[in-house]
Amino acid sequence: MAHFKYKTRNPSGQLLEGVIDADTPQIAAQMLANRGLIPISIQPTLINTDVMEQFYRWQALRSLNLTDLILFSRQMYSLTKAGVPLIRSLRSLSESTRNKALTEALKNILKRLESGSSLSQAMMQQGKIFSPLYVSIINVGETTGGLDQAFAQLAYYLEREKETQSRIKSAFRYPSMVLSAIGIALMMVNIYVIPSFKSVFEKAHSDLPWQTELLITISDYSVAYWPHIGVGLIGLFWLVTSFINTPSGRLLWDRMLLRIPIIGSIVERATMERFSRSFAMILHSGVPLIQGIMMVSDAIGNTYVGSKLAKMRIGIEKGDSISRMARSTQLFPSLVLQMIMVGEETGNISDMLVEVADFYELEIDAELKNLATSIEPILIVIIGMMVLVLALGIFLPMWNLSSAMH
Repeated sequence: MAHFKYKTRNPSGQLLEGVIDADTPQIAAQMLANRGLIPISIQPTLINTDVMEQFYRWQALRSLNLTDLILFSRQMYSLTKAGVPLIRSLRSLSESTRNKALTEALKNILKRLESGSSLSQAMMQQGKIFSPLYVSIINVGETTGGLDQAFAQLAYYLEREKETQSRIKSAFRYPSMVLSAIGIALMMVNIYVIPSFKSVFEKAHSDLPWQTELLITISDYSVAYWPHIGVGLIGLFWLVTSFINTPSGRLLWDRMLLRIPIIGSIVERATMERFSRSFAMILHSGVPLIQGIMMVSDAIGNTYVGSKLAKMRIGIEKGDSISRMARSTQLFPSLVLQMIMVGEETGNISDMLVEVADFYELEIDAELKNLATSIEPILIVIIGMMVLVLALGIFLPMWNLSSAMH
């Protein structure tokens, strides 16, 4: 969005000057006219943006989460249902919203509404805040005159999405903390513990077992080249992240996530739950089937699963049924396929998709409850191997020294 410096006169003839954000001078003039001002001149201008201001905007965007969008959707539902004008509702929320990124987005949406754009068109320009799925539901609500129900559906969908994310994060918190503790412990042993024992072993001038030699070699390398190791790890992280951000890299990464033991099945079920619930919401809102499949496949968060689901559109366009194309993806279990077939026969597939989403939600809950039971033996083996190597590497030569002294 460009910046324009303007000169206008108000109805009483007073000269006013300022800066306005718009895509074109014509839109800027329309926005000023909607405020009751008479434009005299509109010139493009540049605004020096402070580096710290850009950082704060980036930080605000990073801190934006589902809770902010849920609260916004709930508030918009209440205001639109009560008959409050749209511009007045958005202006009120832009003044009370805590997140600065959302506040700025709402102010930009207000400017576009004042220039004559629809709410969905204005939201579409705020792609970092509102997803295409969100914008499409709002568009349907505007078209059918049910904008309040559109916000209600979005709030309910986002609440269920937040619940699923919270359950998954809480389940992975314990193994993440354990693995982090193991990594920190290994680093401390390499830097501080092993060098202390090394000086003792050197004074004894005795042959050391291979376990001790291995630990000393790793410790010496870590102490001598820790800057290089740090730079190498940062470089490796940057390369992997850059590769994942490419289309082919993201596809490969998302496919690998589904094949990780224990974790892969949880990721797959969470992805399919998101697809089923969002697709049901799309169909219930009145979005065309083909458009809905493409929209949802891009919004489920896994490009590999999304690419398989996108193939459903090709088959449906050729005349195949949804259940047959769902079977061809090899993602849905037989029970889910039967529920989709029932939905096709009864003409109420959106309700059946909600049942499918509830089914996956129960499956996720069951797997998350068993996650700790499944991961604990693996963590115990890792910790046991670490303790065994340290014990053999440190205590074996000490035992040899004590026996030699006797």
